Amino acid sequence: MPEVDRSIITHRLAVDPDLRPVDQKRRHLSNDRMDFVKREVDTLLAAGHIQEVKYPGWLASVVLVPKPPAWRMCVDYTDLYKACPKDPFPLPRIDQLVDDTAGYALLSFMDAFRCYHQVFMHESDEEKTAFITPEGVYCYRVMPFGLKNAGATYTRMVARLFKGLIGGSMAAYVDDMLVKSKEETNHVKDLTDCFVIMRKFNLRLYPKKCAFAVK
Repeated sequence: MPEVDRSIITHRLAVDPDLRPVDQKRRHLSNDRMDFVKREVDTLLAAGHIQEVKYPGWLASVVLVPKPPAWRMCVDYTDLYKACPKDPFPLPRIDQLVDDTAGYALLSFMDAFRCYHQVFMHESDEEKTAFITPEGVYCYRVMPFGLKNAGATYTRMVARLFKGLIGGSMAAYVDDMLVKSKEETNHVKDLTDCFVIMRKFNLRLYPKKCAFAVK
């Protein structure tokens, strides 16, 4: 999956320099959970989303959250979360987005595939996302889930890329995007305008969570 070019956007942490980095202790995991973490790490390494790191200042531990039939691997960024200021970039109002779809003939709902992983971390902040596993210590090259202000960064990117479409034929809430057409005959053109931008900037969708030309 090709990430969005760094010249468009990267995620900055803006950690308070007066705060001392926190080194969390590694949490004990059962054998089956360790095997699951190893598979997840191998997948992220193969995708180029993480890399091995030595001597990090900030170090977080891995947490497994139940997601039947298995788990979801998360990183406990609680300490890093507290060290970063809040990004005030506004999220769209859900009620307004819903109201704005009234009177449109066709709607297409789209979901970005692993949306946050499509945005690079700023290179100077990569090591601050370091986490420890039974196999070693790694940090994210892309924006991980659960990191403070990740939603604001992604929303800013979408607003920047689709500036000419949002408010007209398109609406978006973080990684959920909607293309809407008042006339059915215009829907292909409206989708094309959206897809041209996605292709240009390497955005990827999750087909199973997309629904096109819904009345």
